[in-house]
Amino acid sequence: MHPDSLSLRCSIVRGGTSKGIYIMENELPKDADSRKKVIQAVFGSPDQRQIDGLGGADTLTSKLAIVGPPTRPDADVNYTFAQVGIDRDVVDFGGNCGNISSGVGPFAIDAGLVPAVEPVTTVRIYQTNTDKLLIAEVPVKDGKACTEGDFFIDGVPGTGAKITMDFSDTVGAATGKLLPTGNAADQIEVDGKDYAVSIVDAGIPVVFIEAESLNLKGNESAAEIDADKELLKLIEAIRGRCAVLIGMAGSPGDALESSPYAPFFAIVSSPQGYVTPSGQEVKEEDIDITSRLLFMQKMHKTYPGTGSMATAAAVRVPGSIPNKKLKRAADGRTQIHIGHPAGIMDVESAAHQENGELVIERLAFYRTARKIMDGLVYIKKSILS
Repeated sequence: MHPDSLSLRCSIVRGGTSKGIYIMENELPKDADSRKKVIQAVFGSPDQRQIDGLGGADTLTSKLAIVGPPTRPDADVNYTFAQVGIDRDVVDFGGNCGNISSGVGPFAIDAGLVPAVEPVTTVRIYQTNTDKLLIAEVPVKDGKACTEGDFFIDGVPGTGAKITMDFSDTVGAATGKLLPTGNAADQIEVDGKDYAVSIVDAGIPVVFIEAESLNLKGNESAAEIDADKELLKLIEAIRGRCAVLIGMAGSPGDALESSPYAPFFAIVSSPQGYVTPSGQEVKEEDIDITSRLLFMQKMHKTYPGTGSMATAAAVRVPGSIPNKKLKRAADGRTQIHIGHPAGIMDVESAAHQENGELVIERLAFYRTARKIMDGLVYIKKSILS
């Protein structure tokens, strides 16, 4: 190794429709400031191209999973998530990423942290950001997590082994309540105009709004929404006020700096057809709700795992905006089909009333994951000076 460099052992793993750096906790400094500097150096941030690190200059690839031994008796491993800013000086530990979560089970099995049990190994993951337990069901063969399989998810080429992620424990992940404001819907004022929103916390807090409120049809592409800079400013203004409302920011203007990752922001509409950038036709009759979701002030090109869990929970809340937009035929079944920019995502959700309260009893989604690389990443020693 070069005398001017530090090396850290890590893996690059595609989890669902995202890709991240997965690293053992003991590879990173314990001091928070040093840890941030090391993480940014690994990714090559802040820099728009992340040219001097492993980041892919995309919010879906600028993600980190820190894995370590469990600190809870009911867990097999600890997992901490970080969203690493690309051209901004930020490492956000304010939430979780469901797609990256789906790679934690396979990573832990392959690292020997969890005994491999064929044909399926259950990995109980303590998600430290949200203080919740995630349960991954991972196909296993010959002592390693399977990568080959016949399960396909929109937004990822080819097929893989089907991983089931149970997020039932993540209701109130950030705020302690399914409905952080206590309401199925709230009014948010921006520049003298009222906007109806629903704020739901399951997996991660998400602000839901009707597409019509933003003068959208709801089936726009990610590129179309990202190109409308005035719309993005309005969305952030609404999101910032919602962040204050649920205690995640001190002021609307502060939300962009103090909590850029969460809450997410989802634009929902009734089922409608469209064609994805890859040419896939999404038919109205094949989906139950249409959604376009933003995080880190950019459109998600597919749909996030945590955001899908908030959506799955929200459609069960009477009076919420997603519930009003849900196809009524989906009320009586567990599986929900979400139409997103790259295709369709299937999720599971079920709820019942108990003592006048809505209880979410089932939240799950399906992903595939694949380790792409194991190795050493080198960073400059001088970053710690």
